[in-house]
Amino acid sequence: MSATPLQRRLAGGTAERPTALDAFALARRTFQAGLRLDMQALAAELGVNRATLYRWVGSRELLLREVIWSLTERTLARSPDGTPLAETLTGFVRDVLAHPGMHRYLAEEGESALRLLTLRAGGYQQRLVALVRGRIEADTAAGRLHSPIPVDDLAYTVVRIVESYVYLEVITGEEPDGDRAGRVLQALLPARPGGPAQPTTSR
Repeated sequence: MSATPLQRRLAGGTAERPTALDAFALARRTFQAGLRLDMQALAAELGVNRATLYRWVGSRELLLREVIWSLTERTLARSPDGTPLAETLTGFVRDVLAHPGMHRYLAEEGESALRLLTLRAGGYQQRLVALVRGRIEADTAAGRLHSPIPVDDLAYTVVRIVESYVYLEVITGEEPDGDRAGRVLQALLPARPGGPAQPTTSR
């Protein structure tokens, strides 16, 4: 499947005016403000028709995915070097739950968010698993993490734990709580005891 114009621009493609990146930037500002992403309003503000906007971004869902992924990367990158992964991900859960855009999205479109951000077809979860996998490998090599669980399984499981607490209200009706996620993540991602670092076994 060919990349959308937005994906090509995010990868450093040549600019047009107005651009797919303009649409992305406006959509991200709208989402961060806690406002619903309305494609008609977005097209009008950009001065293009809806057909052009959809040609740029593929669909509202794909645009939301790119917006949320960009915020995910930025949030996780804010964690200082050397911070244990369990602490980083616990902070991520808290940040997601406190974010105005995610709060509204989960409250109004929780089931849609769950499908888009946790299923293979959505394209978001694979990126998050890969990012977490890289952190697991780096933390293990640096001696900050010790786990007998193979790295592929551990990355997938950790991401599913993060997701289960972010979408807790959608799944069970319970109030989401970052502290609960933190306790589970600490158990899954224990700090390595003294001694030389050993790489986590990969499948």
